[in-house]
Amino acid sequence: MSTPGFILTLSCPDRPGIVHAVSGLLFEQQCNILDSAQYGDAFTNRFFMRVHFAVDQATGLEALQAAFAPVGERFGMDWNIYDAGVRPRVLIMVSKIGHCLNDLLFRAKSGGLPVDVAAIVSNHRDFYQLAASYDVPFLHFPLLGATPEQKAQQEAKVWEVVQEQNIDLVVLARYMQVLSDDLCRKLAGRAINIHHSFLPSFKGAKPYYQAHDRGVKLIGATAHYVTAELDEGPIIEQDVARVDHSMEPDQLTSMGRDVECVTLARAVRWHAEHRILLNGHKTVVFR
Repeated sequence: MSTPGFILTLSCPDRPGIVHAVSGLLFEQQCNILDSAQYGDAFTNRFFMRVHFAVDQATGLEALQAAFAPVGERFGMDWNIYDAGVRPRVLIMVSKIGHCLNDLLFRAKSGGLPVDVAAIVSNHRDFYQLAASYDVPFLHFPLLGATPEQKAQQEAKVWEVVQEQNIDLVVLARYMQVLSDDLCRKLAGRAINIHHSFLPSFKGAKPYYQAHDRGVKLIGATAHYVTAELDEGPIIEQDVARVDHSMEPDQLTSMGRDVECVTLARAVRWHAEHRILLNGHKTVVFR
């Protein structure tokens, strides 16, 4: 049997017969279900499902999509079928803080993250040597003191890279610039940001200093999809670390970096494995 097979994801209005229709269609196509997860949201009345399956014959992706189309139409599904063996092409964007970039590059290189890093874009030159050590193209698009027109030109270059390199996912690994509404719309559902706080608390700049000022006992990090509303995108993953009154903001920042790396890596992996489905302004994550 061929491996790693294919992944079906879907969401639709909840009603009886969905699982039967899906499993029946896969049976007709001589597919073997390797694992399956589902969730019905009683508040939105939507049903979500992820199925990883293999095919015991030379059936291609397009044939499977064509066979499933009538089921998708009958239930009003938002659905797709992916080749599980295809690694997403990722563009990482970073500014002057590189711990998340370094972590992602190492995980991808060592096989711990099922992605191919196609390029790195930065508004500073700090990490060109790090990129070279992993044999990843480094593109310096400066922005210091930029006017709105210069910012638009810089983002146009970013979008050119996304198109030319067939980028599937953009990761803002501590990229300390706010993307324009236009670029956010273009990257909807395929851009992930790491925010160094436990959202919705402490949005914006210097969240560890905000946390210290409030005397928190837990600091955290949040990986979320990028939207035009700053730090308001659907949350994918969060994690925390315990702190105490004796710690200064710099210590919170140092501790938080480890949390940021782990949180962002999980979010990128789950996206690459098609485990995340949008549920309005929230997400359903089949871990």
